[in-house]
Amino acid sequence: QVQLVESGGGLVQAGGSLRLSCAVSNSFFSINAGGWYRQAPGKQRELVAAITNGGTTNYADSVKGRFTISKDNAKNTVYLQMNSLRPEDTAVYYCNMNLKLRFGVRASDYWGQGTQVTVSS
Repeated sequence: QVQLVESGGGLVQAGGSLRLSCAVSNSFFSINAGGWYRQAPGKQRELVAAITNGGTTNYADSVKGRFTISKDNAKNTVYLQMNSLRPEDTAVYYCNMNLKLRFGVRASDYWGQGTQVTVSS
């Protein structure tokens, strides 16, 4: 079975930093693409950052210049480095990955369980 395990969330003051990680539980799978979404209370889930297998990245305008998405294929892990955090960044952050079996052809989307990020003013 495959699951995405998120970690790194917490409470931080405005201007601080956090690093989120999302690890694939099964080493027989590899990452085609990964992304981070967030959902604040009463709001729609939004895409924060995405990264392709080749390393191409894309960011929401609200986090551009402050957040950095990266991946470590050897560890089957995607990261989100969040700097200069603002209270409006407060949300539950979800990892999403498109995974395939190593040397295989099947690919499927998976979601992490979510991790809470709270930024105090």
